Amino acid sequence: MKKIAEDVFYVGVNDRVSPLFENYIPIPEGVSYNSYLIKDETVALVDTVEAGFAPEFFSKLDDCLGERKVDYLIVDHVEPDHSGSIVQLLMKYPKMVVVGNARTLSMLEGFYGYLENTYEVKEGDYLNLGKHVVRFYMAPMVHWPEVMFSYDETSGTLFSADAFGSFGALNGGVTDTELDVSGLYGETRRYYASIIGKYGTQVRLALKKVSPLKINMICSTHGPVWKEAIPKIMELYDGWSSYNASRGAVIAYGSMYGHTREMAEEVARGLVEAGVRSVSVYDVSHTDVSYILSDVFRYRALVVGGPTYMNGMYPYVESLLEAVAHRGIKNHIFGAFGEFSWGGVVGKTLRQFAADNGMALVGEPVECKQGLTPGLREQCRMLGKAVADALA
Repeated sequence: MKKIAEDVFYVGVNDRVSPLFENYIPIPEGVSYNSYLIKDETVALVDTVEAGFAPEFFSKLDDCLGERKVDYLIVDHVEPDHSGSIVQLLMKYPKMVVVGNARTLSMLEGFYGYLENTYEVKEGDYLNLGKHVVRFYMAPMVHWPEVMFSYDETSGTLFSADAFGSFGALNGGVTDTELDVSGLYGETRRYYASIIGKYGTQVRLALKKVSPLKINMICSTHGPVWKEAIPKIMELYDGWSSYNASRGAVIAYGSMYGHTREMAEEVARGLVEAGVRSVSVYDVSHTDVSYILSDVFRYRALVVGGPTYMNGMYPYVESLLEAVAHRGIKNHIFGAFGEFSWGGVVGKTLRQFAADNGMALVGEPVECKQGLTPGLREQCRMLGKAVADALA
């Protein structure tokens, strides 16, 4: 339990045990499940935590509340890592009123059964706690359909559900004023790319909706509480949701016997020789796609290579392409290369991928039949230089 503003307390927990977020995204530095308490004439709790951490969560509530009880539970997001403790919470506070929009309440019933004490809110409705007034703003598809933001007008606190969240457990502190968050911006981008990145249009609508508010603190359901860095995190979200990336390149390749790996190295050399300093090279067989996607949102060029495999794309390369396409990433420059032994399809497939996804293809895909030759190495370096020129 930690006080983060007048009458506002952090009662979240750290998960340093789970190896995967949503059982598929690596979280080597853990993750936090954030919950917040407003202690006023009446008490409101904003979201809960994953069910497995309920005992620690309830201990923090007890420390903060003493003999008082939770009067309202505001549910900004129904996903079980935030709503998972609701049933146990209702057993502890049977008169607690669950506050949510119509879709929230319907989904809660679907997950946990019928809830007796509920209060439905709509856009612009508010909850008066005494000194604190909490107003509600709908933010559908950031990143679930029921998501809403709750804004405490008294303290200027925006409770933002998963928006502005980050991977990484909180190491001793809670707010960005007491943590070194420089290393968390990459994990914030990886979180955005993995979880929210598909919904850029919806993120922009939500940003526009809350931009007139006087925001002193952003309380997401994962990661640090943003205070000093609010302008920066808003700027980052504005850029990511607009698909505005910086000058740099991601080279992602798959390789069975080393030929496309060698091609990737030559492309990278060509980029650097042409003056591009921000170049990330990834072997898709060894790097989780979440890290690659994070840099795809960061840099404006994507260069993909792989061998022909069973008359199609190499499986890990295919998975990456599906992930990129699924997120609707725009405004990117695209380069391609590949290798085959007797029947090549990579060049045609990657050329079509660029066309289907509105990416500007640089030159023609470089294709290697069997072994690399000095001439092919030079073509790969020239591809890198051509991508660099397109980035200028």
